Amino acid sequence: MKPPKFRYHAPSSQAEALDLLNAYGDEAVVLSGGQSLIPMLNLRLARPAEVIDLGSVGGLDSIVTEPDAVSVGARVTHRQMEADPDIARHLPMARDAAGFIGFRAIRNRGTVGGSVAHADPSAEWPVVLLALDGSVELRSKSGARCLGGDDFFQTVFTTGRRADELVVSVRFASRFADNWGFSEFQRRTGDFAVVVAAVACSTGSGGIGEARVALAGVADRPVRCPEAEEALIATEDPQAVAEVARDAFDPVGDSHGSTSHRKQLVYAQVLRAAGQALARRDRGRPDG
Repeated sequence: MKPPKFRYHAPSSQAEALDLLNAYGDEAVVLSGGQSLIPMLNLRLARPAEVIDLGSVGGLDSIVTEPDAVSVGARVTHRQMEADPDIARHLPMARDAAGFIGFRAIRNRGTVGGSVAHADPSAEWPVVLLALDGSVELRSKSGARCLGGDDFFQTVFTTGRRADELVVSVRFASRFADNWGFSEFQRRTGDFAVVVAAVACSTGSGGIGEARVALAGVADRPVRCPEAEEALIATEDPQAVAEVARDAFDPVGDSHGSTSHRKQLVYAQVLRAAGQALARRDRGRPDG
């Protein structure tokens, strides 16, 4: 199939890209890696009047390590996240999650910022962002602002980004580098995920000090499960955490499975991810 007609823009700077977004607003879409937008154009699920290609815009492809976080430029690819040594050291969950995304050709082109902005409720980066206490940096001609995951993701393919704003980076907290787990169910390797679970925790005095349990594929956006987080702190039992997470949601059934099937997938993925996080915590204990 062929896409509908549109005007193509290839800005060479962030300032030029922001000028275009300011001028065209809702009539424009931003092209980053193109792994989501191009199929949508070809299927005519998207019909923008203007397409703004970020391929020549500098300053969006860096990975910057900060004292307590890692800032990932919007045009950093999935493959870079999979292979970068700083990501492996400070954000091992992100490195692991990147390997689940499509096939190598897709990971070579697709970008972190593009995936986050696309806001597919079953995608990997949005759920990792929630699990790692992440935030999205947005910029417009009038200034910059940051939104946490709970505020950024609103519903299916819908975010808190305003029409004149550009996603310039995604920031992930690095304090969970030692205690984390990630698991997802795909029907076949390279398929879209059906259910994803990401678990992160930090060690406090005598036990777990902080816990984050995030899920994709159970609602109209990626979500945290406070009940499962409380269970992880209270019990440190992966099975108890998985049972709580399973019972906290009633995901809508679809062609990939009924509601009851998805609930069982939630149980299985949370069980595995929570087990991984606790096993890593135990290996890191002085007496472990």
